[in-house]
Amino acid sequence: MTVRNVRNLSFLWISVKNMKLKIVATVALLACFGFAERAFALNQLDLDQLKATSACPRCNLSGADLTKLNLTGANLRGADLSSATLSQANLTNADLTGANLEGAVLNSANLSGASLTGANLKSASLENADLSFAGFISANLEAANLKDAKLQFTNFRGANFRLTTLANGIVTSDKPYDWSSERQKTRECNKFKPENTLGTTCYSK
Repeated sequence: MTVRNVRNLSFLWISVKNMKLKIVATVALLACFGFAERAFALNQLDLDQLKATSACPRCNLSGADLTKLNLTGANLRGADLSSATLSQANLTNADLTGANLEGAVLNSANLSGASLTGANLKSASLENADLSFAGFISANLEAANLKDAKLQFTNFRGANFRLTTLANGIVTSDKPYDWSSERQKTRECNKFKPENTLGTTCYSK
């Protein structure tokens, strides 16, 4: 075998090897797209299920647009609603126990009678929302916005308020603490008042 033939065989072997690598890379890329499509489909299935049955516990609804949707009495226990839009949605008596609502937008939503026990509402916006008779027991309201929210008989027992904007526009301190709506006396409210900060962390009309 001549030197030229050896060189040709070497070139052919390298070309075949490169082609195999390209095929493997292409297959891997297509598989990734397949997984991505499957994940998106599952998300869409969760959304369809919620709209059809008003029940989707532990569903992945992250980033979903649920604006003005009627979710009265919906079962969303443990659902992932992070960054979801629920502005003007009707969530009356909905079960959002343990739900992840971090960064969710619930402006002007109706949450009267809803259960948000243990829910994560970090950085969520609830401006002008109706929270009457709702339960936020042990909920995380860090950096949440409750400005102008309706808080008639709302239960915040054990909720975490840190840099939270309350209904009266007052922002709580940067230290984490719990607050109960049952503290109605001014002296009890003011014990949470951070030094050199005007106002009180208790809601008052």
